[in-house]
Amino acid sequence: MKYAHIIAAICEERWAIEPAKLEAIIDFVSDQVAGIKYSAEEVEARLSQARDKEIARREGAVAILPLHGVISNRMSLMDDISGGTSSEKFGRQFQSAIRDDQIKAVIVDTDSPGGAVSGTDELSAMMFAARGTKPIIAHVNSRASSAAYWIASAADEIVVTPTGSVGSIGVIGVHTDISGAMEKQGVRRTLIYAGERKVDGNPYAALPDDVRERIQARVDTAYDMFVRAVARNRNVSLTAVRDDFGKGDTLDAGPAVAAGMVDRIATLEETLQRFGVSQFQTPAKRRATAFEREKRALAL
Repeated sequence: MKYAHIIAAICEERWAIEPAKLEAIIDFVSDQVAGIKYSAEEVEARLSQARDKEIARREGAVAILPLHGVISNRMSLMDDISGGTSSEKFGRQFQSAIRDDQIKAVIVDTDSPGGAVSGTDELSAMMFAARGTKPIIAHVNSRASSAAYWIASAADEIVVTPTGSVGSIGVIGVHTDISGAMEKQGVRRTLIYAGERKVDGNPYAALPDDVRERIQARVDTAYDMFVRAVARNRNVSLTAVRDDFGKGDTLDAGPAVAAGMVDRIATLEETLQRFGVSQFQTPAKRRATAFEREKRALAL
């Protein structure tokens, strides 16, 4: 039962994440509980860890902050199986970039299926409050789903790469009943507690109807918070967010611009060039000099 604490964390959390990603995480943990083991390569393939270790960087006077992978308030929740971004750590990096007088613009390089509700609204509000200090651009390269869009929508401007997508505005609660798996292993867990609702929603039994209703109410509250934050961030009505921003689905780049979810379509390189920098570090003068040398050589 090495992963029982992660199962408990999944059950306690409300998720603003693509359903398929959450399902992949739950399936992975369930397999671990059942004794199925995966190699490091299989784990990476299932949970998309390839970009988890990317860190903030600078290009000229522009700070580029990665918002990649599964988002969690503190990554100790999921770090040992999925990596991702800590909203708490990202917030510190963002504040540092805003306070640095040498940084003239901040680009949030976003590629995330979303993550936990915890910490997401706080980070979104922090970014919204920083508007006006220096340009804050959320560049979606290539997806900003659920919690990632909740955060990205707080930027001054959202730019999406031509093949990108945004949205998945919704909240999920999940209950995992692992009693069957434990029974197969010959394990029976007894919870000894005080307080009528202390163990509601625990993963060692089926979910009663009244507990389900209380979880649903918490999910509804988080969804309302999500919708209100996006409406504030994008300066649109609550109805527009609920009815025109995908209704829980994602929208590709073109439809997202038409719906008002993002401001423009461009690559990350094009966004950087607007601020006079390039991720490829190829100054125009150097190219021109090489061209002149080639002309002289041809003349000779």
